[in-house]
Formats: sequence, C-alpha cells, structure tokens
Amino acid sequence: MNENYIFNIRITGILIENNQILLVQQKLSDKRNWSLPGGRLERGETISQGLIREMKEETGLDVEIVRMLYLCDVEASSNTILHITFLLRRLGGEIELPTNEFDANPIHDVKFVPIAELAKYGFSDKFIQVLGNGFPDAGNYVGDKVNIGLGI
Repeated sequence: MNENYIFNIRITGILIENNQILLVQQKLSDKRNWSLPGGRLERGETISQGLIREMKEETGLDVEIVRMLYLCDVEASSNTILHITFLLRRLGGEIELPTNEFDANPIHDVKFVPIAELAKYGFSDKFIQVLGNGFPDAGNYVGDKVNIGLGI
C-alpha cells in the first residue's frame, strides 16, 4: 500500500435533547477536556457503521444519523484527516461509561450538558454560535474544522 494515499477519517456526532448536548470527558488539550463523541473510522466500515459503533462504545447509546452537518479538514495535523460531523437522534440505550480497555486516552465521563453552559466545558464561542444558529451551511465542506469552532 502506498503510504502517500493513507489518511484518517474522523467522525463525530451531535446529539441534542431538551436543549442539552451529549459530551464525553476526554483530554483534548491543556484548554479542553470535553468533546463531542466520535472517533476514527475503522478499515472496512461505512461512515454510518463507524459513527453508530463509536457512539455505542463511547456513550452506551444507540443512534441514527439525521443528516450530515459539516465536512472539514484538520489543517493542524501532520496527517491528512477528514473530519465529518453529523446530527444524530437517539434510538435507545442508556448512558454508560466505556470500558476504555483499548484507549490510550480514556473517557472519564459521559453526560448531557445544557447548551447554554458549553463555554464552561471549553467549547469556543464560534461553535456555540454555529449551534445556536441551527448549523448554518450544514451539509457543506467548510475547510478547516476551526471554521465551525471545533479546533482544539
């Protein structure tokens, strides 16, 4: 396999219920310890399969994809990373912590957080604005993920 053609696909999900958004507590940087649930697509998975698997593994919830919100690059990475964010709907399940048995960066908590309190969890004003405005430009390629406020 030619190493010049290898890249990663990272998928994240936004699940909103009762004006709260589902977050996972996981070390991202010195500034942020909370993130949207998701992860890397595994070889042989479709995007849908990967996101449903990641949500189940990280949160205990069964979800379905409502729609794609944003297709982004991660320009700050030394690898080529395609970052895709989806709006989700819960089908079932109960929130539970993952086993973290294979994770070098474990998840310490999973919870719904009031959207009005996202800044306390390290989310940028830009992301809060995008969320509050109902995801303008949803379904589009938006360049670097910092353009939707998800840069670390």
